[in-house]
Amino acid sequence: MYDLLISFLTNTGYYFISQDYRYILMILVGLLFLFLGIAKKYEPLLLVPIAFGIVVGNIPFFKGFGLGIYEDNSVFHYLYFGVTTGLYPSIVFLGLGAMTDFSSLLAQPKLMLLGAAAQMGVFFTLLGALALDFLPKEAASIAIIGGADGPTSIFLTAKLAPHLIGPIAIAAYSYMALIPVIQPPIMRLLTTRQERRIHMDEPREVSKTERMIFPILGVLLCCLLAPTALPLLGMLFLGNILKESGVVERLAGTARSAIIDTATIFLGFCVGMSTQADVFLTEKSLLIFCLGAVAFSLATASGLIFAKIMNLFLRKKINPLLGAAGVSAVPGSAREVHLMGQHEDPSNYLLMHAMACNSSGVIGSAIAAGVLWSFMM
Repeated sequence: MYDLLISFLTNTGYYFISQDYRYILMILVGLLFLFLGIAKKYEPLLLVPIAFGIVVGNIPFFKGFGLGIYEDNSVFHYLYFGVTTGLYPSIVFLGLGAMTDFSSLLAQPKLMLLGAAAQMGVFFTLLGALALDFLPKEAASIAIIGGADGPTSIFLTAKLAPHLIGPIAIAAYSYMALIPVIQPPIMRLLTTRQERRIHMDEPREVSKTERMIFPILGVLLCCLLAPTALPLLGMLFLGNILKESGVVERLAGTARSAIIDTATIFLGFCVGMSTQADVFLTEKSLLIFCLGAVAFSLATASGLIFAKIMNLFLRKKINPLLGAAGVSAVPGSAREVHLMGQHEDPSNYLLMHAMACNSSGVIGSAIAAGVLWSFMM
């Protein structure tokens, strides 16, 4: 009986966790993320499932029972299949397209340039990762964090460096959730108070015909340029034409509610579970997390600086804060830009203009991912 009791105790999670402090460390990280998501409301739709996944994924267990996310034929392994194949990111893009109104972008086409400019953070980080001796495919996967788009980061990493999905996904989603912490200091540093107080003209009204044509024209222009972006942009524009056509409201409603919510739950939870301490906590993972912060900061700075450069040639100046919304973190960065403008001048409403940059950033990051994938394969 004594031997049976000892055998039982040595197979419990309490015993395994006492043998490796890394599991305790990762559980504490998960609890911190839960606190930020619930108490501080930092992008809770993303952070809460990821954080709980971190906690669940770091409960140690006896290997061989088919429990862990990295064990063949386990339930979690099958759920993780949607991450490693890029299935969940594509479904998220479908829902995102069904939720996005591109009217503000169509009304102000010049703001598309800010979404493109923010992608410079991706390519600067690519060079930095290569300089730190990451393999080219790993460097490309790390660089896409600069797009501030979790699904795109996961999709590209699944294709180029699947062994890095955990750290790259956590870095991408963490920085998306921490936009209120990361972006405001960069915005203040690179703009003057006078620039932050610039008012934007009301965007013109966009016709239904324009909104209908855009997803068709968008998928042709973007995917002919970067065919490898088809799984993301094809789904994004499909969702958008479901919304704008007005004849399949049931499908559009399902795409922007039940479908995207389900995919977000599984994507976030599986990403969190992939941080299993004995796989996740490596020197390379920590370096990726640091590079991710650099990538996101460079992307924000690139958008801001390009907006200031544009103002050198524009008769009607644009508020350079909009450059910070050129990253793909919808709608977090647009909201932060609007709040910064309101802080300087309560009558300054930048939200719709920032959403134009934000939505172009979504398209830009998917194209950047497609370009990197085509070059690295």
